[in-house]
Amino acid sequence: MSIPIVSAADEAQPAPQRDIQHYMRPGLLQLSSLPPLSLYVHIPWCLRKCPYCDFNSHAHQGGEALPEQRYLDALCADLEAALPLVWGRQVHSVFIGGGTPSLFAPASIDRLLADIRARLPLAAGCEVTLEANPGTFEKDRFRAFRAAGVTRLSVGVQSFNDRHLQALGRVHDRAQAIAAVEEAQQAFETFNLDLMYALPGQTLPELDADLRTALALAPPHLSVYHLTIEPNTWFAKHPPTVPPDDEAYAMLDHITEHTAQAGLERYEVSAYARSSHQCQHNTNYWEFGDYLGIGAGAHSKLSFAHRVVRQVRFRDPQRYMDQALAGQALAQDNEVRRGDLPFEFMLNALRLRSGFALQDFVERTGLALTAIEAPLQEAERKGLVQRDLGRVKPTPRGFDFLSDLQELFL
Repeated sequence: MSIPIVSAADEAQPAPQRDIQHYMRPGLLQLSSLPPLSLYVHIPWCLRKCPYCDFNSHAHQGGEALPEQRYLDALCADLEAALPLVWGRQVHSVFIGGGTPSLFAPASIDRLLADIRARLPLAAGCEVTLEANPGTFEKDRFRAFRAAGVTRLSVGVQSFNDRHLQALGRVHDRAQAIAAVEEAQQAFETFNLDLMYALPGQTLPELDADLRTALALAPPHLSVYHLTIEPNTWFAKHPPTVPPDDEAYAMLDHITEHTAQAGLERYEVSAYARSSHQCQHNTNYWEFGDYLGIGAGAHSKLSFAHRVVRQVRFRDPQRYMDQALAGQALAQDNEVRRGDLPFEFMLNALRLRSGFALQDFVERTGLALTAIEAPLQEAERKGLVQRDLGRVKPTPRGFDFLSDLQELFL
């Protein structure tokens, strides 16, 4: 899972340069401990910009060479500048997202991971995910990524129907998608397959065919996303005809039923996995853990003793490289307002089938449980959550009406 980048930060001047003492100064919050830390690395180029995509991705002109080495230099400079903010903290997962990171040569990914290891202490068994698209697939390329240190591949298939792939602007076809997943099976012990539903013109039988093909490939992890029309995309300007809501709900019910029959547990709203194959990196997002984001347009969420901070890097790749190499990659650097923390926590934690521990809310926001007691009571009254002395979980109804549940904490 990449973090959507929708900020207009590139029009701004660099954020003020601040030393660690600025973040450590006294404040209103009291965080007794810091949450787990992840690293997100954004590689912004794609072969083509998909019409539904609102991530910070930029179509690569085929006749030009990607500036891989200069971008790696910028990533390294960006990471070094951020080290004082995470000094001494162990990194539990690394996610290389995009864009299409698999456009970079395996040797470049090898260099990137070596640069990271030289600067950050990675936990034993640290999960290292790389996003890859079938359109960039070559024989043995995935094996080379595995040899470089990637432990988990996320393959952006989206559909196995050539008509739907064309409507989505994908550069691969059904045969390439199947070949890429089969190669991922051989190279990785765990991998993810991305699928989308409620596509333009899609019927329930067509969704069923996609799902059966996906499950026949036996992915240990499956992410299934409802196609949404996001602002500032080509689809927003030229809306396609998509299935009505009742058909989309039927598709989701079908997905949930058949993934369960295949041994995949729905542990998050859009994520299904076999035992021990849940995505550690995304789970850290959902549990309101910390993440340092480097790369063009990358977001960070970092905790300190008395505050929680969000940062955004410059979005345009060329400007990002110039700014990062000059030691000024940050376009935005803002403290999360105390009153916004309950909603920010709930926006993530309620996506998990297992919910959250009440103690985690206290430790990760620095707030007392009284900050969420009233909306929790309302959510219980509406049958959207269930709780005991230690934990809150969304009910099946809460899972189905997640937006309504989350809005109670605004």
